[in-house]
Amino acid sequence: MVTEYFFMKSLWKEKQAQELKGDLLKLRVYTSRLIGQEEDLVLHGGGNTSVKIKEKNLFGEPEEILYVKGSGWNLGTIEEAGFAPVRLKTLVQMADLAHLSDTDMVKYQRAAMTNPFAPNPSVEAILHAIIPFTFVDHTHADAVVTITNTAKGEERIKEIYGDRMLIVPYVMPGFILAKEIYRMTKNLDWNSIDGMILLNHGVFTFHEDPKVSYEKMIEIVSQAEDYLKGQNATLKNEPSRGKTDPLRIAQIRQLVSNLRGTACLAQMDNSEGSLAFSNLPGLEDFASRGPITPDHVIRTKRIPVILKENPLSDIDRFAKDYRAFFNAFNDGTLQALDPAPRWAVWPEHGRLTFGRTPKEIQIICDISLHTMKAIRQAEILGGWQPLPKRELFEMEYWVLEQAKLKKGGTPPPMQGKIGVVTGAASGIGQACVEQLLVEGATVAALDINPSVLSKFNQESVLGIECDVTDSASVSQAVEKTILHFGGLDFLISNAGIFSKSMPIAEMDAKIWNQSLDLNLSSHQRLLQASLPYLELGIQPVMVFIGSKNVPAPGPGAAAYSVAKAGLTQLARVAALELGKKGIRVNVIHPNAVYDTAIWTDEVLQARADHYGLSVEEYKTNNVLKTEVTSKDVATLAACMLGPAFRKTTGAQVPIDGGNERVI
Repeated sequence: MVTEYFFMKSLWKEKQAQELKGDLLKLRVYTSRLIGQEEDLVLHGGGNTSVKIKEKNLFGEPEEILYVKGSGWNLGTIEEAGFAPVRLKTLVQMADLAHLSDTDMVKYQRAAMTNPFAPNPSVEAILHAIIPFTFVDHTHADAVVTITNTAKGEERIKEIYGDRMLIVPYVMPGFILAKEIYRMTKNLDWNSIDGMILLNHGVFTFHEDPKVSYEKMIEIVSQAEDYLKGQNATLKNEPSRGKTDPLRIAQIRQLVSNLRGTACLAQMDNSEGSLAFSNLPGLEDFASRGPITPDHVIRTKRIPVILKENPLSDIDRFAKDYRAFFNAFNDGTLQALDPAPRWAVWPEHGRLTFGRTPKEIQIICDISLHTMKAIRQAEILGGWQPLPKRELFEMEYWVLEQAKLKKGGTPPPMQGKIGVVTGAASGIGQACVEQLLVEGATVAALDINPSVLSKFNQESVLGIECDVTDSASVSQAVEKTILHFGGLDFLISNAGIFSKSMPIAEMDAKIWNQSLDLNLSSHQRLLQASLPYLELGIQPVMVFIGSKNVPAPGPGAAAYSVAKAGLTQLARVAALELGKKGIRVNVIHPNAVYDTAIWTDEVLQARADHYGLSVEEYKTNNVLKTEVTSKDVATLAACMLGPAFRKTTGAQVPIDGGNERVI
């Protein structure tokens, strides 16, 4: 199979642009979003754009202001607030300085802003300032950078564009790059060129008209794409060859998490393109040379890990090599980052991506996908030749790049953790999923009700339709969780029913067996199916949702009470057996949780009338005179998964507002 070759096309809509005519910043937003829509131009915050606008300051004096993309904003979704307004005169003066440290550059750029609440200006702000055109566009276009990342990259670029492009050898972004281009263009007639190619980095275009600058970018990239096609740099893919062993994925994820020092997700991709890349001859050589553009190293590290017969040994070797890479270039002032890989290439399987959140997984997945495509095309052109190790090290440990990674603040407590919640489509189960999301976890939400497939609708939840009374269905759900998220750290085993009240003497065998199967045996099935993966989990823990009926059963509730008592005993034995493996097992005993599907307004009123109480009195009929909700149970369950209960196992904790019979 040959992939369809994609050629860049202009997305400009004259009608939309005319509606913005006269407002330069709005036009800047419009064309920036056009650029940001094209993944082959920019990825996840890559690239930057600017516009120069004359404005009056506080004193009524005219000033030229450079509105440049702010740090942390994505071109595909940028708004006016995403552009940092900086005094143009100050930036141009900064370009004339002999030396300027990176931290000073950031400080003085920020000091020159006219809005102190705007984001930090792009590190390329000075470069944008010295380009004497109103609109400036900068991308990391895959096709162009792929060509420059070959042994004869500069020759090929000259062959494609002739003398209409200024070709700039690679230097570090920021002040050093701005200074170099400032030097190169001192006596340049800017109208004599259509743009700039920064080798191993990207493309700049510029013009007084936003449409012309944007469409110049499209034309330049299209020429590169056409060149690749002319060199037969099209890609043949391979059909998928079945799934990978989920247990091996969980082992890999555990090791990567330990190396990174935090829980991570691991996402398997055995798509045709990833499989084709993983099986290329010479993979270990060319895949270990470097990324498309140096700014990718803060997301993906310099290279992926190549997994072979013993993936765990390969990952250990990767970590050892990374430490050696750091030591080779460290000047004694830097502290090593974690040595864990961010993605893996696995012959015969495809690609694995590691990240703390689904968002990080997606970013690394997208970057690595474009990296594989670029490498394959460059190999056809004569060989993949990205920047040398030293330049990539300098980018990875560049203070301004590291600052980007620290902007997220303190992560939520369960970030990177992976769990399963049963009975997740309603009531306590649904509340548990919602609470876990607040705390940063990723969750497989299981329920026999198909509504669970669409109920949560976000990347951190995998809805799975599952009949927990069927062993095959449970095993499939657990394996699906591992293949999707990479591992398993916790269970909240909640699925159950409140059986119809019935005296023992009149017990219906169907009611009895149904309660035992769902309220007891299903939990054992889930526990058994999950154990091999929980043993590989990060601080693994299980919480079983029991019932007040365990310590205080009532007449007529034998089917329910016996099953829940059996569940509690199951949990106690599990705590004894699994403690030596570091797996904690605890039980929550809720009572009178009325905001669930079985407690309709009519049922509540009928029960309240039976006891001669109002509905509110009935709902708060406990020692504390308080209502216990599904959210209350979920909050306790989430707490038991965390550090507060890290040294507690085999416990039974009531959440019932205080029940006199239990007390």
